[in-house]
Amino acid sequence: MKKNVFMLMSSILVLGAALAGCGGNSAAPSNNTNGNTATPADSGKPKVLRLNLHTEPPTADPSLAEDSTSGAVTRATFDGLTRVQPDGKVAPSVADKVDVSDDLKTYTFTLKDTKWSNGEALTAKDFEFTWKRVLDPKTAANYAYQLYYIKGAEKYNKGEGKLEDVGIKAIDDKTLQVTLENPTPFFLELTAFYTYYPVSKAVVEKDAKWATDAKTHVGNGPFKMEAWEHKSKMVLVKNDNYWDKDNVKLDKIEFSMVEDENTELSMFDNGELDWAGKPLSDIPTDAMKPLKENGTLQTQTTAGTYWYKFNTEKPPFNNVKVRKAFAYAIDRQSIIDNITQGNQKPAMGAVPPSMAVGAPDGYFKDNDAETAKTLLAEGLKELGMDKVPPITLSFNTSEGHKKIAEAIQDQWKKNLGVDVKLENKEWKVYIEDLHQGNFQIGRMGWLGDFNDPINFLELFKDKKGGNNDTNWENPKFKELLTASASEKDAEKRKQILADAEKIFMDEMPVAPIYFYTSSWVQNPKVKGVFMDGLGFVDYKWATIEE
Repeated sequence: MKKNVFMLMSSILVLGAALAGCGGNSAAPSNNTNGNTATPADSGKPKVLRLNLHTEPPTADPSLAEDSTSGAVTRATFDGLTRVQPDGKVAPSVADKVDVSDDLKTYTFTLKDTKWSNGEALTAKDFEFTWKRVLDPKTAANYAYQLYYIKGAEKYNKGEGKLEDVGIKAIDDKTLQVTLENPTPFFLELTAFYTYYPVSKAVVEKDAKWATDAKTHVGNGPFKMEAWEHKSKMVLVKNDNYWDKDNVKLDKIEFSMVEDENTELSMFDNGELDWAGKPLSDIPTDAMKPLKENGTLQTQTTAGTYWYKFNTEKPPFNNVKVRKAFAYAIDRQSIIDNITQGNQKPAMGAVPPSMAVGAPDGYFKDNDAETAKTLLAEGLKELGMDKVPPITLSFNTSEGHKKIAEAIQDQWKKNLGVDVKLENKEWKVYIEDLHQGNFQIGRMGWLGDFNDPINFLELFKDKKGGNNDTNWENPKFKELLTASASEKDAEKRKQILADAEKIFMDEMPVAPIYFYTSSWVQNPKVKGVFMDGLGFVDYKWATIEE
């Protein structure tokens, strides 16, 4: 017997609804995370939303996307089997219905009649092609591990299994059958994530560079790409071939690509942009206080962690005591009070409070300079070093990242007597260097892809995992994460993940700094922009009131 899961399931993404509008100054009436798309009589004037991407998207291919900028573009131009709705719940999108076997391991998706933006039919075979393409080692998709819940997926991706053993099969043009390794309660949340979005088999096989130019880009989402002037601007227009086009109110989205946050805010003040700040950029730190005081700043709690990654294969950070020394010597609260000013919370662990499983008060003390000094001396001795070698802290170009790095640079000098060189790079170059291990300490943040602690911990399961970068690996940590996947008892699984996080924090491959909030300002005429508790933004239901 099979059951239609959407007839029975409660919200997987309650977090999105619960957190919408939380945080300082979040109750302003123009905060539209409730998805209200009611509009007055249509004036006939085109509805154009003007935004800033802050940086060139590394990709517009959802199979390769791994950052918030690319994610926002692919979420606008593609659609998944499921989609998170403005109430924070997951609902069928390209899928018409979903049936789940009694053992909760086989999902059968029946697709709607939908088309690609070029008018061609989208079929279950496109989904099968896409997901297997993501898993193909030749694709080098850093998010391939998001599909490891599927039977045989991990082994195939790691070159240890066969493609025909992967549990993804198009039964016919309208039916996709997926078999999982273990029951996965959040699987329908995963199918709403961009790595699970389909790409056109015909388009990809015809042109390997299809996703780099508006002329060849083909999606199936609410919008389609009309123009992409690299490092300058991108224009999306309403996709008339979208299955749910009647609920898409915007005619166009115009993205600028301005890296300087002060320039972005000036453009907003001058009426050139309808939105400034998160989730695609940042509010200049010097502007946070006055914007709070005049009541225009909007802030929402986000399930994410801002951290510094250590390259654990490069001395001196191949020593755990040295890593802990640098982590303990950071004064997080002063950074929040004086720089970020967005009501963030100091991060004394890796997993955000909304999904925390262990150590509610954290794993160490903030700004513990004395312990840090002791650990640094012990670590250097173990390494046979008399002093700390030259240290470089890398970050991607951003006024906020620069100020945080400068503050931590000063703290490490004061608390540890260490001189640290700062290095900033354009985002695409920066992320590539991180993945290739060309760094000592590197800034990064992680926003949850779904509301479960495994999403933060599994990043570091494998030394060469797509988003690990630290080169850290621990056999017991891996064993616990593997065990959590098959544990059916919720409390036991929670304890397993708590034990895993404790190992992670004991070894400190990253130095957590703070748990995110999102802050922005917006034109009060902009309605219906949905930003969930994970920090994802969706413009499908957005509109401009006149």
